[in-house]
Parts: sequence; C-alpha cells; structure tokens
Amino acid sequence: MSENQHVLALIDDDPKILELTAKYLRDQEFTVYTGKNGRELDEIIKKYAADLIILDLMMPEESGLQICQRLRVNDVLIPIIMLTAKGDEVDRIVGLEMGADDYLPKPFNPRELLARINAIIRRKETFSEKLTTKSIKFGSFLFNIQNRSLSKDGKSISITTGEFNLLKVFTERPKQPLSRDQIMQLARGKELDVFDRSIDVQISRIRKLIEDDPNNPKYLQTKWGFGYIFNPDGE
Repeated sequence: MSENQHVLALIDDDPKILELTAKYLRDQEFTVYTGKNGRELDEIIKKYAADLIILDLMMPEESGLQICQRLRVNDVLIPIIMLTAKGDEVDRIVGLEMGADDYLPKPFNPRELLARINAIIRRKETFSEKLTTKSIKFGSFLFNIQNRSLSKDGKSISITTGEFNLLKVFTERPKQPLSRDQIMQLARGKELDVFDRSIDVQISRIRKLIEDDPNNPKYLQTKWGFGYIFNPDGE
C-alpha cells in the first residue's frame, strides 16, 4: 500500500450500496475494507490503521448510533461519517452527539461523499502537521519529533530509530487504543506476522526509557484484549 494512500472502513448491511460505494472509493485510490455490522468493523479497526469510518445508521442487531457511541466510550477516535436513509434532523443531531464527525443522508451522490471524506482527512492531517512541529510533553519528559529527541528534566535520553518511530505513533494518538497490527502498519508500513512479537519487545524497551516502574506503566499502558494505549497525563 502506498504510504500516502488512505484507509477507509465502510460498514453497511446493504450489499449493493457496499459494493458500489467501495468500488467508487477504490477508483479514487482509497484502500477500502468493508463490513456488514459492528463485529466486522471491530475486526477491521483491530487489524488496519483506518483513517476514517463510513457507517450506516440503520442496521440490524447493533445500529450505527450504538456502534458510534461504543467506539467513543472506548476511546476509539477514528473520524466517522454517518450514512442514513432517514432525512430527519433529529437523527443527524443524535449522530453528531454520539461522536460522529459528519452526516450524509441516503441516497447520496458519491462525489459528495468523496468531498466530505477529503475534508475530514485534510482537517486530520493539518492537525497532525501542527502536532509534529511541537515538542510533546508528558510528565518530566519532552519528546521532540522534529529533532528526533527524547529528554527527561532537560537531560537527553538515547533513543533508537525504531523506538522513536514507535513513540511517535503513540504520542500522535494520545488516549487512542492501538492494536499490534495498527501499530506495525503505522510505524513500519506493513502488517504484523502472526509470530512477530517485535512490537512487544520495542514497547518493553520504551517503557524502560519512560516509566518509573516498567512493570506497572502509567504512560504506555496495555489495553487488555486489544493492544496498547498512550496516556500522556499518566492516569
């Protein structure tokens, strides 16, 4: 996958809409993973570093609103565009209150969906660019992305390229749970082999650099059953 190619998760229980929309977005050079329900979305975002979720509102079992609320409660901060066959303003307001970033009623023009996707991605990238121009402070530590340096109380700490890349992934996504597959894709641009435990080894090394007690981490914590999460405030 190209380094600049964006990853979308498209979730809709209507197979025709799923097929046509995915084809259109792939033709626009997006990488698109599709699913029919919340369970399939969970698998997608565990395995891939999705830039954006396109989520149908009206689905059996777990609705788009319920999925959106569940993701936000669990600190999954991937932007969400909600799709619905309803044009009711109440649905739009509730969706936004649940944590959706945008709302598009069905039937929709694919070009309008594309425009909304690009607008959200631009905002996200602008925020990331601003973030990378600053030093990120957590506890007694200062992590400077531009200078590729880490220091504690003004004293420089030696950090390898692999450790820097991994810490950068976490500091750019504070309080966002990341699976091992997502971390590998974001840090190295490839998927995790089933027997590859290098991520865990690197995280162990980073913990030795930034934690008072690496066995009881407060910054780089384990999210049991999922992966890891960076808490800059040490909660």
